[in-house]
Amino acid sequence: MNRKDAKEGREPAAAGHGHRPGPLSDVASVERLEVEPDRRFYSASHDEIASGLTTDIYFVRTMEILRDLGLAATPVVAEIFASREGVMAGNEEASNLLAGRGVSLWALPEGERFGPQEVVMRISGPYQAFGPYETALLGILASSSAWATAAAECREAADPKPFICFGARHVHPAVAPVMERAALVGGAAGASCILAAKLAGLDPSGTIPHAAMLIAGDTLVIAEAYDRTMPAEAPRIILVDTFHDEAEEALRVARRMGERLTGVRLDTPGERGGVTPDLVREVRARLDQEGFEHVKIFVSGGLDPDRIRVLKDAGADAFGVGSYISRARPIDMTMDIKEVAGRPIAKRGRIPGVTRNPRLERVF
Repeated sequence: MNRKDAKEGREPAAAGHGHRPGPLSDVASVERLEVEPDRRFYSASHDEIASGLTTDIYFVRTMEILRDLGLAATPVVAEIFASREGVMAGNEEASNLLAGRGVSLWALPEGERFGPQEVVMRISGPYQAFGPYETALLGILASSSAWATAAAECREAADPKPFICFGARHVHPAVAPVMERAALVGGAAGASCILAAKLAGLDPSGTIPHAAMLIAGDTLVIAEAYDRTMPAEAPRIILVDTFHDEAEEALRVARRMGERLTGVRLDTPGERGGVTPDLVREVRARLDQEGFEHVKIFVSGGLDPDRIRVLKDAGADAFGVGSYISRARPIDMTMDIKEVAGRPIAKRGRIPGVTRNPRLERVF
């Protein structure tokens, strides 16, 4: 605590470098809270999330009122249900947030599909043990499940061919690993974000951007340098739309690299019509005519499930998907208390009592 904080009795907020603030037990503690002036990023640290700093203020007010009434430790059962269908993701973060707080948790397994209004998670325990974390829990599940759902749509469109998540550039860096991990849950074969891939126990996927070609001035120069400097196990996939006609560039690279060339990537910008089925067919045909049947065609750039299907049919072998996954609309999640002190209860419009869902599995 700095001198100003000590003098005025303020509680500093964590800046993400190991300081853990005290629990926000009442409205007064919120009023005393100040963020450190030298904070570098606006994203919440792990400690800040675990300490309840990302909660909505009304949960702090609720806890203060319930403590005044002697009801904060009332045993309750709460259920979380989804507004629309999707693919479950975010369980690990949700369970990590609740672990060790004296509650029992059930959840639909990650990767499982859920329907509209289906209960995807159930929590049982003293309300004060998990109530203040409702905001964070719902946010974790809403975003992660949405990203996993979008990825699952891409997986179904690409099947049996793979796709890689390239969405990190479209979201805040603090959540990029969360997003790409959710994409892996949904069916992505890999992730370009280094941290996301490492968290999933994978090597990050991706080759090189247009910047390398532009700086070198020749795709072939970069292709040869890539082959010379990258580890032997790294796939040689070369971007071929920077300077020349894509089919011409693909052949230049294939002739020079031969069997060492794994594939070519087409990422033609929208200003030139993007990657079309006819372009894929032409590149495939010209490569095959010169004996380069082993060279795969990797396509990226503004892909969605519909474009993936037509490009797959045209001969594309793999896909890089970014904004379709990253911009997925969160799946609204709602938490309802369904039982208080063993008595079934619910707000008007909802059915009192625990909702039966045999698909839920005990987490702890």
